[in-house]
Amino acid sequence: MILKNSAWGNKYIDNLARDIKSEFPNARGYSVRNLKYMKKFAETITDPQIVQRVSAQFSWSHNTLLLDKTNTLAEYMWYADKIIQDGLSLSVLENRIGMKNYERQALPEKTANYERLLTATQQEKAIETLKSPYVFDFIERRDEIIEREIENELVANIAKTLLELGNGFSFVGNQYHLVVSDTDYYIDLLFYHLKLRCYVVIELKNTKFKPEYAGKLNFYLSAVDDILKHKDDNPTIGIMLCQEKDKLTAEYALKDINKPIGISEYKLSDFVPKEFADALPSADDIEKRIKDKYDIQ
Repeated sequence: MILKNSAWGNKYIDNLARDIKSEFPNARGYSVRNLKYMKKFAETITDPQIVQRVSAQFSWSHNTLLLDKTNTLAEYMWYADKIIQDGLSLSVLENRIGMKNYERQALPEKTANYERLLTATQQEKAIETLKSPYVFDFIERRDEIIEREIENELVANIAKTLLELGNGFSFVGNQYHLVVSDTDYYIDLLFYHLKLRCYVVIELKNTKFKPEYAGKLNFYLSAVDDILKHKDDNPTIGIMLCQEKDKLTAEYALKDINKPIGISEYKLSDFVPKEFADALPSADDIEKRIKDKYDIQ
């Protein structure tokens, strides 16, 4: 018989798990750990419709990861929607949580003119694609690094680049060649977004955002719409990636632009060159020096 009168503070869950196993020896999934997750789930998700939705559309392992790694119901539901919409595996979900996608996509104010220039359905998806910042942690940050080197690393690691950009991006090419009035132009990175059904032009600057960057990107979007865009495609979207941006400057730069553009920042990985890393003391060295200095046994 299941234990009835135990208080929560009296190892209720431990006793409940033991009694379930005794009463139903063939039942699975009622370990102490799982029962604690069930309790937390019931406390976190109180709307029966949401309970039914998440329990029917992704695994209990996905759910326990969300319960462990998210801090609010809003954050839990944001990732839950991504699991359902994009079919995220457990490892991809863990990676996205670790990369703080919720903080970089759902929370920050995003500098874009999408709401003014796109349909309601497309603008929602387009805004969702923007992150602040983008994190290319597979590229070493160096003072002398130039834009073309960053671009080449993004292309060389295209799988990681696409993972960071998000679901739906398909790589078309880099330094994509366009000819306008017998003049050659080269787009840094050109993608096609399968959900937005449009081309996405990404321009990369290894500097702080400048207003003139928006004008050049606007030109590229017009050229792609005229030369590459199919009649069934949606308007081409631009993303300007800079080392940093001033929000007000970016807003002014986009105010009278007639093409959909988003402006965001990107971060590279901090890197210690091997010759310097080898010279740094290890954790054991530091511990030994502290013990020697203070005569700790």
